[in-house]
Amino acid sequence: MVQPLRIANGAGFLGDWLGAPRQLVTGATLDYLTLEYLAELTMSILARQREKDPAAGFANDLLLILEDIQDELVRQEQLKIVTNGGGMNPPACAKAAAKILVAAGLNEFSIGVVTGDDLLPRLSELFAAGCEFRHFETNDPLPLALHEVVAANAYLGAQPIAAALADGARMVLTGRVADASLTVGPAMHEFGWQWNDWPKLAIASVAGHLLECGAQATGGYATSWQNIDFDNIGYPIAELTAAGELVLTKPPGTGGVVNCRTITEQLLYEIGDPADYKTPDIDLDFTGVTVTEAGADRVQVVGANGRPPGDQYKVSLAYRDGYFASGELLVAGEDCLDKARKCAEIIRARTAAAGYSLARFHVELLGAGEGMPQSPATAEKSYQPPEVMLRVTAHDPSRAAVERFTREFAPLITSGPAGLAGYAAGRPIVRPVFAYWPTLIPKSAVKAQVQVKSAVKWLE
Repeated sequence: MVQPLRIANGAGFLGDWLGAPRQLVTGATLDYLTLEYLAELTMSILARQREKDPAAGFANDLLLILEDIQDELVRQEQLKIVTNGGGMNPPACAKAAAKILVAAGLNEFSIGVVTGDDLLPRLSELFAAGCEFRHFETNDPLPLALHEVVAANAYLGAQPIAAALADGARMVLTGRVADASLTVGPAMHEFGWQWNDWPKLAIASVAGHLLECGAQATGGYATSWQNIDFDNIGYPIAELTAAGELVLTKPPGTGGVVNCRTITEQLLYEIGDPADYKTPDIDLDFTGVTVTEAGADRVQVVGANGRPPGDQYKVSLAYRDGYFASGELLVAGEDCLDKARKCAEIIRARTAAAGYSLARFHVELLGAGEGMPQSPATAEKSYQPPEVMLRVTAHDPSRAAVERFTREFAPLITSGPAGLAGYAAGRPIVRPVFAYWPTLIPKSAVKAQVQVKSAVKWLE
């Protein structure tokens, strides 16, 4: 490949701006569009969806995007998609995507599906083989019965993605893979780099890390927000060469900005030890990385390095942990802070009087500065906002206890202090809690599977 490989990311999480993928594929010539949807919370949400419907549990946003860009997929034959939008159910996602592609006349559009990350069906086998799923930080063994676990997914790396592309996939759907691997897979496949070429793996991984959060690399979340056009913020594009050169940019004519500050902020985002950022593909060393502005909205990144990765995969495990509900009331008036606290006390007292002592009870006064304890507003003890949003959350093993808690908000409108509103929002919804347990598993215990078929074949 003579021209740089151009990989863009049009989603940094499930719920990201739906207009970004079309902006990217129409505003720039791309080789790959990646869509990164999965966080630990998202996996629990998708696990809950799959519990309700065995054919669900994937990122429905992906289907909306395929419908939106199907004309470009017809027109741009070089354009490929790599996404972890398969979530908890990549095969079901492939079938749903295939319907859209076939309707667009793309019968032979090849879809590759990567599975093997889902450990839930294998938990009994893995426990019997000695996997204790010890907590990543405390080293405590998993203190749960198997039926309490609702999701357990290993963070796979880039090799199965590259394998699917080598088998002719034009779209690769995965479950849980490391975020950067969505970019590493295409780079390794296109350039034919070796899996022990650590400098090349390092720069590809840095590219993936810079892309993974979408517009956070192009001005999103910036403190200098007053000078940034967010209306049509450009999403990031990585240009990689076979020699391992990397430039970050965005589509011309779009909002946002790509400069040393935005790239450095994203570079340092969620990496922990910059000398030892662990991924399934490589243990990255960011300490030698430098960024240089190479033109308008173009930043060159050099100096990445790394070492062989460890012999374990990170696992995102979720388990049942009771129920919760959260309700809000707008409290107005010069004494709104005192009234809000009194309302919370009334809710708790009435729930207890009904026979329920809640395991956890959390009170927030939104607008009173409690979320920013060092803010100028809270430095002044006499500060009194004209109104405050009271948010009260309860958590308990008993659904009945939380149900009763939800019934104590509306009565305050006529049996509590004056100046309340919010009853029109309805009674808070009781939801199951899936708690997070970060853990590890030997790579030898996990085997990725790759299946590539045309869209029409996925519908058979």
